[in-house]
Amino acid sequence: MGCNRNCGLIAGAVIGAVLAVFGGILMPVGDMLIEKKIKKETVLEEGTLAFKNWVKTGTEVYRQFWIFDVQNPEDVAVNSSKIKVKQRGPYTYRVRYLAKENITHDSKTHTVSFLQPNGAIFEPSLSVGPENDTFTVLNLAVAAAPHLYPNVFIQGVLNSLIKKSKSSMFQKRTLKELLWGYKDPFLSLVPYPITTTVGVFYPYNNTADGVYKVFSGKDDISKVAIIDTYKGKKNLSYWPSYCDMINGTDAASFPPFIEKTQVLQFFSSDICRSIYAVFGAEINLKGIPVYRFILPSLAFASPLRNPDNHCFCTEKIISKNCTSYGVLDIGKCKDGKPVYISLPHFLYASPEISQPIEGLSPNEEEHSTYLDVEPITGFTLRFAKRLQINILVKPARKIEALKGLKQNYFVPILWLNETGTIGDEKAEMFRSQVTGKINLLGLVEITLLSVGVVMFIVFMISYCARRSKRVN
Repeated sequence: MGCNRNCGLIAGAVIGAVLAVFGGILMPVGDMLIEKKIKKETVLEEGTLAFKNWVKTGTEVYRQFWIFDVQNPEDVAVNSSKIKVKQRGPYTYRVRYLAKENITHDSKTHTVSFLQPNGAIFEPSLSVGPENDTFTVLNLAVAAAPHLYPNVFIQGVLNSLIKKSKSSMFQKRTLKELLWGYKDPFLSLVPYPITTTVGVFYPYNNTADGVYKVFSGKDDISKVAIIDTYKGKKNLSYWPSYCDMINGTDAASFPPFIEKTQVLQFFSSDICRSIYAVFGAEINLKGIPVYRFILPSLAFASPLRNPDNHCFCTEKIISKNCTSYGVLDIGKCKDGKPVYISLPHFLYASPEISQPIEGLSPNEEEHSTYLDVEPITGFTLRFAKRLQINILVKPARKIEALKGLKQNYFVPILWLNETGTIGDEKAEMFRSQVTGKINLLGLVEITLLSVGVVMFIVFMISYCARRSKRVN
């Protein structure tokens, strides 16, 4: 009878030990199975979860615009006063709704090339007004003239055309004209063939965002979705060798198994460069744990603090020998026009950049850029890309519309917020197919290990207690 009880206790302890060992073995085996499954599903090839969402995003992406409406145009043009602006918006368009085209797989190099077509659909219900709302904004053609044609004689000729067209430093334009293009009256008088249509994003609709070639990850998952080459509408070969490097992905996804210590690099054709984000916080997005990566202030720092930005300091006077910060010159990929990018409201910019402008209120919460990345798969489930478009305007003695200026201005035209968040249906699918299975496997591992350890301890205590009684 005593043997039966002792044997039972010993058997229970053995079973507990086996369960604990099995749970311990299951952990690395389970991790291996998860890793294998994730690697398979994140490769860019027919039939994978990554490929399906990569060809055409299931997330609705919107681009919101806030226009800087100039309140004192005459005072600025005549007296070189501070420019008083009032932002108006948001005006919202749906973008990135078109599927990638001309998708070509190369099994030898394990790359995929494609075209990303552009399109924008106005969303009245998400906007403060219609596309024909009117604004007082900088005259883009007049402001760019002295930069494109520095020769004094040519500026004199252009001045006569500007006067004849009754153009001035500022103009009134509708939202649609400003964004997507209008026929400029001054340029229409130029007696030789040039593009006479002007717009901040002209041309956009029915164009393609270059030809990309990215790694599929088939041979090396750590390279999945990373851009190999990019042949855009504006060739990037004008930069010196260091500056034409294209690093990272298109930010829609990254290689799986993201660590907090990683720096996520991505390329944006909007700003003609690769840029990066660093870990900021852990976020719960619709029941899915994600890492929030943020664009740091260092990304817009002066070349003295961030040598990567030396390409975007193209002159020494206005930049104070490249010590000012917060704006990047991208004119070389905008046909030489004096276009500068910054964060909205000159967030993180040198005080002298925003000093001639009234009406700005920069803050990190509204104006910073971030990516919410699911760390296991590397998929970006929510993002906010925020940028401001500015034009550098300098005094020009031979152009009457600009000769009254006594200082240089970085004139803010607009700022945009491009956002996308995984939908509820997609989030549910993601939780069931990825997060849920991983959590269930983890729960099974921990349960087996815990139950096994508890059984082993309980039965061993009982066995020892019985042995102690028999001795006594």
